[in-house]
Amino acid sequence: METFEGGCQCGAVRYVAAIKQLVGYACHCLECQKQSASAFGLSVTIPSRQFTIKGKMDVYRRSTDLGGVTACWFCTACGTRLYHQSEGGNDYVTIKGGSLDRSDLLDPAAHIWTKRKQRWVLLPPEKPAHETQPDNLHAWRQLLSLSDEQEVPR
Repeated sequence: METFEGGCQCGAVRYVAAIKQLVGYACHCLECQKQSASAFGLSVTIPSRQFTIKGKMDVYRRSTDLGGVTACWFCTACGTRLYHQSEGGNDYVTIKGGSLDRSDLLDPAAHIWTKRKQRWVLLPPEKPAHETQPDNLHAWRQLLSLSDEQEVPR
């Protein structure tokens, strides 16, 4: 296992993720575009038990495009979004990639919600792309967070 650290802009909240490898994805949904104030959000899904976080945070809950609810955790001092967690899906957290201290190490392994991507965004043809999210999101998250392989299912 390797450890990757991150936190908010002001430094009041810090976290450590102990994972086999840093594998993430780019989400082009409208919520990620709004949350990141950019064309997409970068995310790294890991098992909750491999994630520790310290600092004062609050939560914003929002509906998802497929009818679920996502808890979006952020620093109360600077507002930086740090991670998401599907309500009822406490086995995983999804770290916001830009909050990693070494976000330059994150090369998205796949793209999701591409039907909502900005028209000027060009996707690399060698990376898997999903119009919405993978059919079996739980299995896909498991693969992204636990696999020793770099390949992500199409």
